Amino acid sequence: MTDTTWLTQEAYDRLTQELAHLQGEGMAEVVKRIEAARAEGDLKENGGYHAAREEQGKMAGRIASLKALLENARVGEAPADSSSVQPGTVVTAQVGGQERAFLLGSREVAADSSLTVYSEKSPIGAALIGARVGDTRSYSTPTGKQVSVTVTAVKPYGG
Repeated sequence: MTDTTWLTQEAYDRLTQELAHLQGEGMAEVVKRIEAARAEGDLKENGGYHAAREEQGKMAGRIASLKALLENARVGEAPADSSSVQPGTVVTAQVGGQERAFLLGSREVAADSSLTVYSEKSPIGAALIGARVGDTRSYSTPTGKQVSVTVTAVKPYGG
């Protein structure tokens, strides 16, 4: 199974620019800081060197994460058909007795939003794919507890 993630064109473009920056001038800046700190001498007690190496590791991890996300992204508008839950829809549901609204998709899409985001691969996301308003589904939490979810509204994500 491919780990396809739905992204808006805006999110895809923003992430592509971030990746280019990290691979280019971002990594070059960190390498310069490492070289400058290395030139100071004793690396065992050189806090600047260790901080720069840690930043380089985090940057390499973000680069790998962005590459994987962008390679497997499905780019486009939110689904126009909002009759069922699918990636790119905002779902309102009764979850464990409380009403919640969330985007089913990638956190990268709603980076500038306070909207909660669940991946379609998450337990709640996987349980709700294809559900329609009025449908009740359940999913297992990591602790094994069964949680009931009733969909009360579905609409395309508007950004």
